[in-house]
Amino acid sequence: MRISLGTDHAGFLYKEAIKKMLTAGAHTVHDFGTFSTDPVDYPDFIRPAALAVAKGEFDRGIVLGGSGNGEAMTANRIIGVRCALCWNLETAELARKHNDSNVLSIGARMISEELALSIVRKWLETPFEGGRHVSRLWKMDHPE
Repeated sequence: MRISLGTDHAGFLYKEAIKKMLTAGAHTVHDFGTFSTDPVDYPDFIRPAALAVAKGEFDRGIVLGGSGNGEAMTANRIIGVRCALCWNLETAELARKHNDSNVLSIGARMISEELALSIVRKWLETPFEGGRHVSRLWKMDHPE
């Protein structure tokens, strides 16, 4: 799977751990940054990572920050992105099953690194159920 990554300084260390796990799992990963723990503005890194998913350059994206909220908000401003802020395995599973989430947001200051890695694994392995959820997704991108 082709996966884009984006983070601010607060999520940098988790992003590095996630990147290591993904590449070990034979995923193709592109890191849009940031590349250190020096303070940055998260939209500068989240928007390109999410936009690459919307354009079809990547199958999925993972974005990180302190809480994950601003990152999810930034990603979700892009038509075609369905970014889910996940904090446990159940939210990750339902984000995929019911919402066909194509971008995952994680708050690095909210959960442990071990849980973050487990959330990524669950989110990647869970398929979209389709069925009754398909029309809901269409309505997200076609509110008129």
